[in-house]
Amino acid sequence: MTSKDQTLDVAIIGAGHNGLTCAAYLARAGLKVTLFERRPLFGGTAVTEQFHPGFRNSTASYTVSLLHPTVIRDLRLHEHGLRIVERSLLNYLVEAPGQGLRLGPTSADTQRALAARSPRDAGRYEAYHAQLEAGIALLKDLLLQTPPTDLRRLGDLWSMIRVGRAFRALPLETQRAVHELFTRSAGDFLDGWFEDEGIKAAYGFDSIVGNYASPYTPGSAYVLLHHAFGEVNGKRGIWGHAIGGMGSITQALAREATSHGASIEVDAPVQQVLVENGRATGLLLADGREVRARRIAANVNPRTLYLQMLAATDVDPAVRERMQRYRAGSASFRMNVALSELPQFDHSGPEGSDIHRSGILIGPSLAYMDRAHADARLAGMSREPVVEMLIPSTIDDSLAPAGQHVASLFCQHFAPTLPDGRSWQDERQRAADLIIDTVTRHAPNFRRSILGVMALSPFDLEERFGLPSGDIFHGALGLDQLWAARPLLGHGDYRTGVKGLYLCGAGAHPGGGVTGLPGRNCAFAMLRDKRA
Repeated sequence: MTSKDQTLDVAIIGAGHNGLTCAAYLARAGLKVTLFERRPLFGGTAVTEQFHPGFRNSTASYTVSLLHPTVIRDLRLHEHGLRIVERSLLNYLVEAPGQGLRLGPTSADTQRALAARSPRDAGRYEAYHAQLEAGIALLKDLLLQTPPTDLRRLGDLWSMIRVGRAFRALPLETQRAVHELFTRSAGDFLDGWFEDEGIKAAYGFDSIVGNYASPYTPGSAYVLLHHAFGEVNGKRGIWGHAIGGMGSITQALAREATSHGASIEVDAPVQQVLVENGRATGLLLADGREVRARRIAANVNPRTLYLQMLAATDVDPAVRERMQRYRAGSASFRMNVALSELPQFDHSGPEGSDIHRSGILIGPSLAYMDRAHADARLAGMSREPVVEMLIPSTIDDSLAPAGQHVASLFCQHFAPTLPDGRSWQDERQRAADLIIDTVTRHAPNFRRSILGVMALSPFDLEERFGLPSGDIFHGALGLDQLWAARPLLGHGDYRTGVKGLYLCGAGAHPGGGVTGLPGRNCAFAMLRDKRA
């Protein structure tokens, strides 16, 4: 047990990217901070690991866009070695052998590609993006703010008034579009804009990535909007690759945090948050150690914090009941694949093309994605899964031997819990084969080029990374679990209801993705409380 003179200012549960971000801001403010990570390496889902001899890849999180420029600038991530390279082509939607829709690299390029298919849609392209931009403009300032939780407090009341005023200042037609983005399905929203199935599918993918839903599920339009917030190197709507993989992000965050005195303990799982007289006072580690801290931040799924790490007697019974109903489960299956050669989706030849440096999407229509969701709901996995493939070794030669490649496959939909008592330990290989067959139908050389595979089912994502039901966002991104209601109303301000205990992970505002914002915002809330 630590003595009182060893008491930390802040103990952080989990050294994923949000925990590291929170630690860096707090350590910069002069606080004594230690992070406790359950795995033998820090970084959470943003890590780079060898998965086959000579082949390294971003194990879970796999692409960059949402990492907020404020976090990059404040924490000097570029100075600490982070380098992000933009995709030379945004996305390529695979429709048939040798046939697909190219998106990017610029908006004008996408518009020209669309004009060859649907002049009507090309004419509406700019107006569509203007509506998305209106939604982003309304919400982008909220990303950096603590949501209001009690309108009896003047600051919270004023925050709500500012949001209302900003919405009322929009033109009426823009207000209607923003309202649609928050309430309608992505499918309905896109059907209202476009007629071409390819462009609808390319945009509709963003509504189901990490989201166990059909593109026609009400509320999925917001998930589409959530993925449109990003930028790379100051360019909006761009996706990129972190050289060295996603682990280079968390390595840079760790360098900033430790340069200000923060420390990181790995192989140090937390068993319980210690609470005395309604206040968090420390952590009980799995090895029996007790760590005392004046404040604690938890970079874990809210369900894990409230239902496993806190004693039932330390949680308001109404809150505990609500958290038992907290919606989590991405239905995602993640694969890392070592390849002897590039998959051939077109006629570009073995040396590759800009298609191989893009996000390659297999999901040619909204109807295809809708069927994938229905299959998973009924049978546990999609007969024709939706697949996004990235081949980062085409722009980062540190990941694979010369002439060979690594591919990241992010796949939907694979139910967190399989029907009929089946287990993911038994069904993992069947799902992996299904995904490989799906890709091979469009790139005939894919299966024979495989040298090694790491396959992560929803169960594996939970076991390896502590993501309940494999939820990459730490909870569904629905109106019931957004902004002031994330993770639930009354606790949307990073404070948990237990004094001195805060939530700094993606289960807090503004939600999932590698943004760094929940960690940043939580740190600011903790510093405000310290000064109070």
